[in-house]
Amino acid sequence: MIMVTGGAGFIGSILHGALQRRGLETVVVDHLGHSGKWRNLAAHPPSRLIPPEQLDEFLAEDPPIEMIFHLGAISETTATDGDLTWATNVALPLRLWYWCARMGTRFVYASSAATYGDGSAGFDDGLAGLERLRPLNLYGWTKHAFDLTVARLLANAEARPPQWAGLKFFNVYGPNEYHKGAMISVVKVKHDEVAAGGAPRLFRSDRPGLADGQQRRDFIWVDDVVDVMLWLLDSPEVDGLFNLGTGRARSYLDLAHAVCDAAGVARRIEYIDMPAKLRGQYQSFTEAPMERLRAAGYAGQFTKLEEGIRRYVQENLTQADPYR
Repeated sequence: MIMVTGGAGFIGSILHGALQRRGLETVVVDHLGHSGKWRNLAAHPPSRLIPPEQLDEFLAEDPPIEMIFHLGAISETTATDGDLTWATNVALPLRLWYWCARMGTRFVYASSAATYGDGSAGFDDGLAGLERLRPLNLYGWTKHAFDLTVARLLANAEARPPQWAGLKFFNVYGPNEYHKGAMISVVKVKHDEVAAGGAPRLFRSDRPGLADGQQRRDFIWVDDVVDVMLWLLDSPEVDGLFNLGTGRARSYLDLAHAVCDAAGVARRIEYIDMPAKLRGQYQSFTEAPMERLRAAGYAGQFTKLEEGIRRYVQENLTQADPYR
């Protein structure tokens, strides 16, 4: 039995579907809510759906779970409820860590590239040097706090799961993200602009010497993220905190052009002023060093941005049923 917390969400539902295609029994922990998240599971209903507030009660029964993929979180970068965000993003995964240690259950959890803040301290994913990082928002800070907690637990030789891994997701895009509101990927946003007959809109640069549209991020196709998690399932000897991007930053202009190409429309861009609240705080560059994951044995290839966007637009966004 495999548990996926946040399994009705974006990445979680794609992972859940992949696990079911392997013939594995799955338990999803999530709320379906009122934003259509049930559609993320429509093609592959879980054997059991547990509301998060009932998780502790379920675990008290000591169910025979082989592995927990803990993807559930408060992931809004605009979150302001500090107590709730700490309880969800730090206290809950810590309880799961101890439960997995007691039960001999393997544990993979979602960290985030938001832990790197403005990137000025680099993007090194090792446990050493975590203290240098300064996240810019509550979400990133709580993810960072749990990474630090794991580092302390290991340094103090406290109880630990038989396998553990933290994954620092960079900019993930792909199907089943439609419920995410303001947190939806920029690929989906640019496609919606094009589908409405307009041009993709990009922020003008707020950095001297950086041309408009040349802000760069590490964008990763959701199937590549899931492939890494399945590899961890197949590689019980692998432990560690790992970046999860492609290792290659691409410009927003590249992304917008790829959306136009995939949609079969002429390339044209509209530049707009960056909102005042973002000026001086906007990440103009993120790129995931992938050496540690490669050194751990992961040999899979990452999808080129243009190909990932082509698949997303043509196989999902332009279909009557965009879900997977």
